[in-house]
Amino acid sequence: MFTRRALLTAAAALPLVAQARPAAPPPTAPIAPDDEDFWRGIQREFTLDRTIINLNNGGCCPSPRVVHEAFKRYLDQSNLLPPYELWQLLEPNVESVRRELAIEAGCDPEELAITRNASEALQIAQCGLQLSAGDEVVITDQDYPRMLDTWDQLAIRKGIVVKRVSFPAPMTDPADFLDRITKAFTPKTKVLHLSQVTFLSGAAPPLKEACAAARAAGIVSIVDGAHAFAHLPTNLHDMGCDYYGTSLHKWMLAPVGTGFLYMRKERIAGHWALQPTSPSRDGDIRKFEEIGTHPAANHDAIAEALAFHRSIGGPRKLARLRWLRARWTSALAGHPKIKFYTDLNAGGALCTFAIAGMEPGAITTALWDKWRIFATPIVHPAVTGVRITPNVYTMPEELDTFVGAVKKLADA
Repeated sequence: MFTRRALLTAAAALPLVAQARPAAPPPTAPIAPDDEDFWRGIQREFTLDRTIINLNNGGCCPSPRVVHEAFKRYLDQSNLLPPYELWQLLEPNVESVRRELAIEAGCDPEELAITRNASEALQIAQCGLQLSAGDEVVITDQDYPRMLDTWDQLAIRKGIVVKRVSFPAPMTDPADFLDRITKAFTPKTKVLHLSQVTFLSGAAPPLKEACAAARAAGIVSIVDGAHAFAHLPTNLHDMGCDYYGTSLHKWMLAPVGTGFLYMRKERIAGHWALQPTSPSRDGDIRKFEEIGTHPAANHDAIAEALAFHRSIGGPRKLARLRWLRARWTSALAGHPKIKFYTDLNAGGALCTFAIAGMEPGAITTALWDKWRIFATPIVHPAVTGVRITPNVYTMPEELDTFVGAVKKLADA
């Protein structure tokens, strides 16, 4: 009989190549965005209620089965003996998550803090800056309300000036957007805050150019990536921003309550954390994770979400999302009563439309009551319509049902 010691001794004697990490598999054959044999397999990885058509994945998404099972497994393990299982075993594994997220985001692991969502990440960036009365912040009026509220509170507390730049929807001229932003810069401007993808219409501004313009003027740049990461291509060092916050329970399909903050390395020391930590940790990105006792299951399960995302591949995933958007928008584009607030030649899955003569709330109520289609109304001076966000588990025939429903509402 082989003993455990004998087995370990035999394993140690094997040639080194046999114990090495396997080489990466060769590139897979191209898969078309309309290859339903492939995408049906992806759809089966989700546990969903198919009596409901969910077209609001821009809020938060269901996780694939493998991610949700990992999340539950880590919760169960935590509950066995929390002071040991949680703090000694599961919590340290966040370092593996940090490393892999940094690879995906195009940054150094020492520049990335795991947070609970984009709002927390961005508020760390906003509230920790050294700003004084009279300093100016440039942001657009189509940025996320919570982030606008944070700047408004800082205006009250510190006397800073918040300048909101308007731009049209759909945004079809990146040069015009960039011109509007840079014209708002003055010698007093300290911060530029933009969304990588706007939550209202899916507009994707020219961020690399905007961040470069800000840096040339000595202005700090903050990017809200809540609707972009794991959706559109993202490389933070290439983008050139100073701060970036995103949620991972959207397009990364991680458990609800996961996100990350990127902070350019030279900005970490001296940036105030929302919850104070020891001065000895001033230069450590982990100081922004000190929020007291919290579950490890959420952030550890990000590893499974990353693996699932990579199994599809970012470019392939984006091609599918664009194909899904095109399936329903092309079917409605010629209708005289339907308007789009989204540039259909850019961006990803997120698209906002309107029906002339119908309020957004009336549209979403009718979609839900008559067809069990879940969508979100958008009411804003620049965008007033219904936001539609399919995901990789969305079936083409579900979008066909949606198209038929919208046509009936528009023709009524």
